[in-house]
Amino acid sequence: MRGGSPQSRTPIKTRALKDDAGASGFYAGVMFTIEHEFDSTVITLVDEAGPHLQEDVVINAFEDCITVEQYDPRTDQVIRITLSPSQLDDLGLALDLPEGSYRRVLTPEG
Repeated sequence: MRGGSPQSRTPIKTRALKDDAGASGFYAGVMFTIEHEFDSTVITLVDEAGPHLQEDVVINAFEDCITVEQYDPRTDQVIRITLSPSQLDDLGLALDLPEGSYRRVLTPEG
């Protein structure tokens, strides 16, 4: 999760990566997987960086919603949050904005 003002953020060091299929990209020494299922894309984020490791986060991207799941060892339950595609868009925008109240204005495509 990003925090603080843009000036106080520590840049993430990345390096080139090629996956098993030969596709290239960048990573910062962390692991994640991407799987394409029949009705969704499943992304699993594995926490390997730091002294306070958390359980894996599983993101399921369906056509009409996105679920974010994480096992909570304290309650022995999987916690699930469901977002609409619009909420996910808002979250993506909010990560790089300063404090405040915002309204995203939708315009017709064209």
